[in-house]
Amino acid sequence: MTLFAKPLAQQRPTEIALRDEDRALTWAQVDDILNRAANGLHQQDLGAQRRVAVFAENAVETGLANLAGLIAGASVVPVNFHLTAEEVAYILTDSDTRVLFAGPATLERALAAAAQSNVHTVIAWGDTEGTDAVAWEAWLADSDGNEPPGDIPPLPNLLYTSGTTGRPKGTELPPTMFAGGATVNEHLTNLGADPRSEQGTHMVVGPMYHTGPLSGARLLAAGVCSVILNRFDAEKTLRAIQDYKVGNSVMVPTHFVRLLALPDEVKAKYDLSSLIRISHTGAKCPVDVKRAMIEWWGPVFLDAYGASEVGTTCMITSEDWMTHPGSVGQAVPPFEAMVLDDDDKPVPPNTEGRLYFKDATGRGVVYHNDPEKSAAAHIAPGVFTLGEIAYMDEEGFVYITDRFSDMVVSGGVNLYPAEAEQVLIEHDAILDVACIGVPHPEMGEELKALAIVKPGVGQPDANEVLDWCRERLSRYKCPRTIEFVEDLGRNTMGKINKRKLRAPYWEGAA
Repeated sequence: MTLFAKPLAQQRPTEIALRDEDRALTWAQVDDILNRAANGLHQQDLGAQRRVAVFAENAVETGLANLAGLIAGASVVPVNFHLTAEEVAYILTDSDTRVLFAGPATLERALAAAAQSNVHTVIAWGDTEGTDAVAWEAWLADSDGNEPPGDIPPLPNLLYTSGTTGRPKGTELPPTMFAGGATVNEHLTNLGADPRSEQGTHMVVGPMYHTGPLSGARLLAAGVCSVILNRFDAEKTLRAIQDYKVGNSVMVPTHFVRLLALPDEVKAKYDLSSLIRISHTGAKCPVDVKRAMIEWWGPVFLDAYGASEVGTTCMITSEDWMTHPGSVGQAVPPFEAMVLDDDDKPVPPNTEGRLYFKDATGRGVVYHNDPEKSAAAHIAPGVFTLGEIAYMDEEGFVYITDRFSDMVVSGGVNLYPAEAEQVLIEHDAILDVACIGVPHPEMGEELKALAIVKPGVGQPDANEVLDWCRERLSRYKCPRTIEFVEDLGRNTMGKINKRKLRAPYWEGAA
């Protein structure tokens, strides 16, 4: 790989550059693998969109496959490793992916999904014997180890989020999250200018199909030593910070809740003095949780509020948060925050309304292959919402108070109730159903189903209905609980007021 790994491989070839819980690779090994993987992709037919996908749990190979795609001038599609084969096949087809990387836990689903799409090659690490997959190690061995061409244009990731109408929607990694550059070499140079490249070892905590962890994993290409946690474990996270002198990471509030739940004697065991910056995203952090983390780790937190579709729209440091507790910060360029009433008119400071953002570039939200959905996300060119109710003080600090969209954020993961509703309505005993977000002490909120039973059928067993849903939809998208009710309050147009349904469950919740 050019620019960063190459000189490090020459100057410090035996220094550990990348590790997970099972193995560690030196800069020389990382350089060789990325060269071979990028050149190997150059030998593949990637289609007109040059699309490759990574469908694997966190591991060093997952990080390297994502980076190899970037260096090869491919558009990488990170795929949620919880998805079913059918769900993956939809993403592969919609994105026109041609090469798919998979890990041991996803290989069977990857092969099934590939057979239903335009994917012609599945490359996998782990045991591939007896399958149609190409073994990762053998593929690398057969590829050219010389430096790949760096004068080709870099392509942004294509990210998929759960769909409001039951199908995931694709969106390119926005310019605010993509380092740009006319060539891959320029892109890598731009990555080296990321402030995090000067903040010590980076630790990947969340799954790399999420924008935050994925952006952190790319820092390896800027010459930043990286540690990848296979799955989040609170004490292992503290141990990794201490053992590998971690300087920065990206986390979500659920991680903080689990860390704070550790016994005091465990929390006191580890030296966390290497920490410089912890970015947190995914959901608004409860005030008491944020304050406790600042008291424990110090003022190292940077709250980045936004979405995959647009990147960070608001930001706040620990210092500003202490004087504006509960705020997600002020809008950052190119965005301007505005709070509007139901007639799309601005409201006075400290007045609740719908939170919108104006993108000074005019881009706003752009969905892949769906201009109608892109247009529907805006009330004017470049003016969009992430579905939140908020107020803004006189200094421009934004405070989220509620949500007017149906989206549920559970543990930093966006869930759209429509997906579960479309499955549950097919159950023989269910006449009507609505899914809403209700409070959860660790995840922030969880998905709950409210269902009306068909006349004369008899109330079914709740666990049976939930299991039935999990057999047809990824488990994390299914409601955790179901409650049978007499009425959902549909109006004459057939619409449901989800805020009204949610209200009783949130009364008194922090």
